[in-house]
Amino acid sequence: MHAELLPYWYPIARSEDVRERPVSALLLETDLVLYRAGQDVVVAADRCPHRGMRLSLGQHRDGALICPYHGLAFGQEGRCTDIPAHPHLTPSQQFRLSTYPAVERYGLVWTCLGTSPSPFPELSTDWDDPAFRKVTPDPVPIAASAGRQVEGFIDVAHFAHVHTTTFADPANTAVPAYSVQVDEDGLRFDYCSTVSNYAVGSGMTAQDFVWRRSFDVRVPYLAHLTVHFPNGRLNILNGASPVASDRSVLFSPVCFDFEIGTDEAVKDFNARIFAEDRLMVENQQPRHLPLEAAEASFAADLASVYYRRLLRQMGLSTA
Repeated sequence: MHAELLPYWYPIARSEDVRERPVSALLLETDLVLYRAGQDVVVAADRCPHRGMRLSLGQHRDGALICPYHGLAFGQEGRCTDIPAHPHLTPSQQFRLSTYPAVERYGLVWTCLGTSPSPFPELSTDWDDPAFRKVTPDPVPIAASAGRQVEGFIDVAHFAHVHTTTFADPANTAVPAYSVQVDEDGLRFDYCSTVSNYAVGSGMTAQDFVWRRSFDVRVPYLAHLTVHFPNGRLNILNGASPVASDRSVLFSPVCFDFEIGTDEAVKDFNARIFAEDRLMVENQQPRHLPLEAAEASFAADLASVYYRRLLRQMGLSTA
């Protein structure tokens, strides 16, 4: 994987899935183990420095991560505190476990593998507003790169062709012109159209209403969408976690300040939309985003063109 990707923060699990029992995650081809110790989430390399055992198969006991093979215990900072075969030995630094920073925000656990982490991405203040209900759907594994997934999320020309069973009108294909604001961290744009965001078959309508979709994209693989409804706002976080060069895991928590059904109904609708997107993204060739190859673009691809340019400026040749 590209070294340029290491300083950034990526989601690796839902907060609700991380308890005392260790769980595994994969990020940038690095195996990780996570567990909760009191109020803290610990993220470490999923490999015991003694004989390479996966620590995610072990257990958490009294604040320590216990290797299932020989019982070595590791504290939250990665220091080996006990080798049961030699109970009176003070373990050397050779037995130290690699650990990584952890941040819990937006219903997710995030980490960074770089030695000099970039600033953590601060998104819409709606996420901190108690008036907004939060729902965190299941993570979605995707057999395509994180770059392909993010580009698909910010693509405004595919609605009428891909999302006709969820929210879009197959007859409403025209894409109104929009502008994009770019800085070193990413890009932002408002896309205004008559494409409704109400679920197909819901009976909800908003005649003559212009839907504003505000996108906030942060390099390399984070996008945030605010959909302005007639009676409130819906926020969708699109966190594409790059597990490998051609595979990713999508984390997509949402928050909103109006009534749109039960948590399970929200999760189901979200899953149906991303299943439609997933079918498209997984069937693009190549499975990564080709930043130097010539793929044709038209005017509606403006956000994608800028997104690819930013990734190239990071030093990436593929994403």
